[in-house]
Amino acid sequence: MSHDKLVYMANQIATFFESKPYDEGVEGVASHINAFWEPRMRRQLFEVLDAGGEGLKPLVREAAANIRRPVAA
Repeated sequence: MSHDKLVYMANQIATFFESKPYDEGVEGVASHINAFWEPRMRRQLFEVLDAGGEGLKPLVREAAANIRRPVAA
């Protein structure tokens, strides 16, 4: 999957949770990604985050601390 598509998907999740209180939104983004994204997708998300997180909404960047980082392939 392209990084652009992954950023788009992560931002869509963040958009949904922006209507919640901030802490609840951060936890919601992390929980959703942990529950529904396969390790390969999470690995790609961390590639984007490790490169500076360009294009990701702040809620996604904040949630990263609670997203399970997969073991390197």
